[in-house]
Amino acid sequence: MVRDVFDATKISQLFGSMGVGHVRYPTAGSSAHAEAQPFYVNSPYGIVMGHNGNLINTSELRVFMDHDAHRHINTDSDSELLLNIFANNLQKTGKFRINEEDIFAAIRALMATCRGAYACVAMLAGFGIIGFRDPNGIRPVGLASRAGAQGGTDYLMSSESVVADASGFAEWSDIAPGEAVILTRQRISRRVLLPAAAFAPDIFEYVYFARPDSVLDGISVYRSRMAMGELLSYEVERQLKEKGIQVDVVIPVPDTSRVAALELAQRLKLPYREGFVKNRYVGRTFIMPGQSMRRKNVRRKLNAMALEFVGKNVLLVDDSIVRGTTSKEIVQMAKDVGAAKIVFASCAPPIRYSNVYGIDMPSRSELVAHSRTNEAIAAEIGVDLVIYQTLPDLVRACRTLNPAITNFDCSVFTGEYVTGGVDDKYLAGLEKLRNDNAKLKEGKVMNGAVNGESTEDPTGGNGPMNGADDTIGLHNSFYERR
Repeated sequence: MVRDVFDATKISQLFGSMGVGHVRYPTAGSSAHAEAQPFYVNSPYGIVMGHNGNLINTSELRVFMDHDAHRHINTDSDSELLLNIFANNLQKTGKFRINEEDIFAAIRALMATCRGAYACVAMLAGFGIIGFRDPNGIRPVGLASRAGAQGGTDYLMSSESVVADASGFAEWSDIAPGEAVILTRQRISRRVLLPAAAFAPDIFEYVYFARPDSVLDGISVYRSRMAMGELLSYEVERQLKEKGIQVDVVIPVPDTSRVAALELAQRLKLPYREGFVKNRYVGRTFIMPGQSMRRKNVRRKLNAMALEFVGKNVLLVDDSIVRGTTSKEIVQMAKDVGAAKIVFASCAPPIRYSNVYGIDMPSRSELVAHSRTNEAIAAEIGVDLVIYQTLPDLVRACRTLNPAITNFDCSVFTGEYVTGGVDDKYLAGLEKLRNDNAKLKEGKVMNGAVNGESTEDPTGGNGPMNGADDTIGLHNSFYERR
């Protein structure tokens, strides 16, 4: 974890007025140390770059790098490739010293060349910090500022606004799709280099990935999850009535689903209980390499309290069901401590398709919902009934908080990719690279680690919700009753 590597002593030894850091786990390439970010090239000018996302045209870009740019790429990481595309565009200027116009032109050319999702922050030695976002705005990145300790203004760029809040920065603004920002000692320059192709932020950020106290593209993650819980409650109510099942208690799967589960329970006037206690020293299980490792770590991660389950019809609420590994183990834990019946409700629709934009769930065959009906999914994870949020309701839960966003990337639910260029051949190649066998082959698994690296959550998990407002104990309706 970052706090374990960068302790107070190491931070005090860092020199200079600029820096770039990264905590992303790899979704292209492997988990090897060589692919840890940020990447660096010394020519031209010395550039460091961190990238969140995933490129979908890496094959043709590698050919270009080899045949035309004559730049050697050391790893399989698309992030290193993206950095070298940018570096090559700058090198074409042939200048001893470049200016902001040269940088904007280089990023514009990169955006015209690279397809996929990318939110990037780069540092140009002796010049400044650069941030930019793909024309679809799939992955988030924003900018904040604060008064400097010795005068002037400090600036920060990050994927989530909570980073700025925690560090005393204010005036958060999202970098727009196709926009680039250049920070120097003299000024800040912002420019939209390409018009938004179809602004479509990834809706899974709101479902699971982002911290609840973040605001992404004007949408409060916390409020969006409240809305997800309320809208899901209508679907739960309908299906429970249809099946003739009466629920005794609502229990969330920690941590991400708590907000939605509480809102759902309050609207349905059902008891809400914390039935699972989480071990916070085990990271997210769905990104761990290998089913056996994921199953083992679910048991290490959660402990079920029997008094909340024994003899009861339980409604478990989770943010989503990906591979089904976590869900199946959680259901078995509930059964082991005496649950009579189990209904499993997901705040997200069935995930049936690969994510190609930077979330590590690429193999369709690994997804429990792929080619299965809801009844088959329920049988697979061992529950009496599985209930999914509908896609229109999920979109509604997010869009109501920022009506200016008319589209979201929902490709994991629909198989429709906003960038285009994703076909069966591409998906098959991606699955070959990133399925469980490839992960285990690339990195020797030792004591729950790959390549000697910790499997602790590298993305910064959704921990205890800080700053939850004082209406958390009340049912707050976002919509008219349907």
